Amino acid sequence: MRLVIIAVVALLVLGGGGAAAYFMFLQPAEASVGEEADDGHGKEAKKGKDDGHGEGHGTEFVELDPLILPIVDNEGVNQVVSLVIALEVSNAEDAANVKHMAPKLKDAYIQDMYGVLNRHAALKGGVIQVSTIKKRLNKISAEIMGEDVVQDVLLQVVQQRPI
Repeated sequence: MRLVIIAVVALLVLGGGGAAAYFMFLQPAEASVGEEADDGHGKEAKKGKDDGHGEGHGTEFVELDPLILPIVDNEGVNQVVSLVIALEVSNAEDAANVKHMAPKLKDAYIQDMYGVLNRHAALKGGVIQVSTIKKRLNKISAEIMGEDVVQDVLLQVVQQRPI
C-alpha cells in the first residue's frame, strides 16, 4: 500500500512540474499593457500634449556614438574619459540632418575636448566639470549645425577611468 501512495504522489509531482513548465516556457509572451491603455497613450502623443517633459512639440533626440578621450599630462596618458552624447532637436528633419552630420560633429567634439581636457581647463581637482564640457559642446553644435538646429546637448554618460 505504501508503494502505491508513493507512486501516486510522484506522478502528481511530475505532472504538476510538467504543467508548470508548459505554462511558463511553451506559451507565447503576452504584453502586459492592454489595447485600451495603448490607445489612450497613443492619442495623447498624437495630440502633442506637453506634459512638462521637453520644450516643445515633436522634440527628438539623436544619440551619438560614445566618445573616448585620453587625458595626457607630462608623464603620458593618465586617464580616459568616455562621453555619451544625445542632441535634442525640434523635428524629424533636423534629426535626419544631425544624423547625416554626425561624423563631422564627433570630429569637432573630439578636437575641442582633447585640447580642453589636456589643458586641464575642464578639470578641477582631477574631476571633470560637466557644466564646462556641456557649454563647449553646445557652442560647437551651434557652429557646425547652425543656431536653431540643436536645442541642447545632453550628456548621457560621463565616465573617468584612471590608467
